[in-house]
Amino acid sequence: MKTGLLFGSFNPIHTGHLIIAQAALNETGLREIWFMVSPQNPLKSKSGLLGEFDRYRMVELAVESNTRFRASNFEFFLPKPSYTIETLVQLGEKYPNHEFSLIMGEDNLQHLHKWKNHEAILKYHPVFCYPRRDSDGSAFEKYPAVKKFDLPFLDISATAIRQMITQGKSVRYLVPSGAFEYLEENGFYK
Repeated sequence: MKTGLLFGSFNPIHTGHLIIAQAALNETGLREIWFMVSPQNPLKSKSGLLGEFDRYRMVELAVESNTRFRASNFEFFLPKPSYTIETLVQLGEKYPNHEFSLIMGEDNLQHLHKWKNHEAILKYHPVFCYPRRDSDGSAFEKYPAVKKFDLPFLDISATAIRQMITQGKSVRYLVPSGAFEYLEENGFYK
């Protein structure tokens, strides 16, 4: 089965993530999308990061109504920090009937050279990438094997959502309803 992997901290998951996943289904031939909750991205600070199980629960709640979306805590059981290439190897061993592809934004593509064994990722796994608004396209030129797909430009970020919450502003409709209710019940980011 052609399975797209959308990795992220999901701190918190937001509607932009769901729009990206749906656009990937619409545009790439993928049959399903797994939202891979990363316990700790080796290229990002852990400061302000909610616990992995709370982030995973929000993803579960956000995707539960779409049968082609799946929340995954697979990386929780791997050595930390998580490296995408190692996750892909483990996934391939556990799910041999799946063809795993990566879904990423152009901002991640620009930093792909910093990823552990990024050449192997590109060699053995299709990569689908969506452009960012202020892009010059140079990342796509650097990695011609990466397949571009389009979606509406979004200006939604988890950072902005956390800032809004700390300022006492509502993030309803920026965060999927189940995840929003979980955020509110637990008082996260306040």
